Amino acid sequence: MGMKEALLAEFQNESVSTRKVLERTPEKSFTWKPHEKSMSLGRLSQHLAEIPQWVEASLTKDELDFATMDYKQVDPASTAELLKFFDDNVNAAVEIIKNTPEEEFMKNWTMRNGDKVYMTIPKAAVVRGFVMSHLIHHRGQMTVYLRMLDVPLPGIYGPSADENTM
Repeated sequence: MGMKEALLAEFQNESVSTRKVLERTPEKSFTWKPHEKSMSLGRLSQHLAEIPQWVEASLTKDELDFATMDYKQVDPASTAELLKFFDDNVNAAVEIIKNTPEEEFMKNWTMRNGDKVYMTIPKAAVVRGFVMSHLIHHRGQMTVYLRMLDVPLPGIYGPSADENTM
């Protein structure tokens, strides 16, 4: 198994778990925040759903420059729209990973904001860290939000306290 196949399997597995969390997002609580400095539930869920888009920026380009990027935030109006946005992004990311030549994964990629360079690392590390670890981090954050709203949590790496699957 090469780098591509390993990253693809991990990405698909994490995407399944992330979708289970997003499915539980109550649209009536999209504006809820656990703290004034926190993102709203809707913004956090939207961010979680957009992260798979970063696969394209990570594998088809050699750098991301925040000073010149054209970012457009999508604000789904419902949980159904949120899930469609996520599913579309995951499906596109899977195709990009599948179609990226193996040697591309070891080429360097740079994240910058104009002259300030944040990192230069191999594209495989970008997909693993910047995309998947970021997805996992915000998914964990999302489960805390859902718990605070008394929404039953799905199992992620096994059953949750809210599921009797044993």
